[in-house]
Amino acid sequence: MLSTLIAVGWEPEIRGALTVIIGVVALMGSVYLILGTNMGARLGLLVALAGLFGWMATMGAIWWTYGIGLQGRQPTWKPAAPISIVRDARLLDRAEVIGAPIRIDSGATPTDVANAAQAELVAAGWTRLDDADPRRGQAVASADDIIQNKAKEYAAGEYTAVAVYDRGGERWPKISESLDFTAFLHKPRYALVELASLVPQRTEPGRAPARPVVDNEQPHRYLLMIRDLGSKRQPAVYITIGSTIIFLILCWLLHRRDRFVNENTAGELNPAKV
Repeated sequence: MLSTLIAVGWEPEIRGALTVIIGVVALMGSVYLILGTNMGARLGLLVALAGLFGWMATMGAIWWTYGIGLQGRQPTWKPAAPISIVRDARLLDRAEVIGAPIRIDSGATPTDVANAAQAELVAAGWTRLDDADPRRGQAVASADDIIQNKAKEYAAGEYTAVAVYDRGGERWPKISESLDFTAFLHKPRYALVELASLVPQRTEPGRAPARPVVDNEQPHRYLLMIRDLGSKRQPAVYITIGSTIIFLILCWLLHRRDRFVNENTAGELNPAKV
């Protein structure tokens, strides 16, 4: 007995399961007990279940509308396929980031190539995000995870994000710019993160780290990502639709039962119909 009490007190999964069981028995069980004593076991069960699934359908609709409650995968950035990392701006056209090759002199420096690429990107429809734009921070954070952990292209402190470009993501059909809740269709949204290598800095114990310096002798690299919208509202959609169907079936069963009761009662009151 003592070991059981200790397990309940120290194991959160056991305590959580007991809390759910007690809550179901105390709340749903008490409602069914009251309905069952007044209406009978079968009718009370139908009424209790209809109320439960009606409440779940309402709750699911609220979760679906506001994107709260039980949620699925959150929106995130993922590497675009088939090419996600472009190691030279001259190859951006091969990755279909821009439509035509960048025209530069043969003796151009990597900085000149990067500047020419920026102009070509803007001309191709890419929008350069401001440094204070929160979308830029989200894209850089996702790029850091891809570059360091997945692609193993750079290690932390070996590069910096120079610029972030955004394109696509248009939604339709829209009633107006302010009323866009009907825009269920959308185009793919892409983000292009421009990365520059840093000059290796010498670190000394007890001294503040040196300021990062971009290595102008190394070409800039570009990470192409596509937006995965996730499935944030998907659980709420399933709960709403499933609960609504069960609720309507239970309401139909209650209506069918009332119709049979009315017919039987009418037959007992009019013996001539028997």
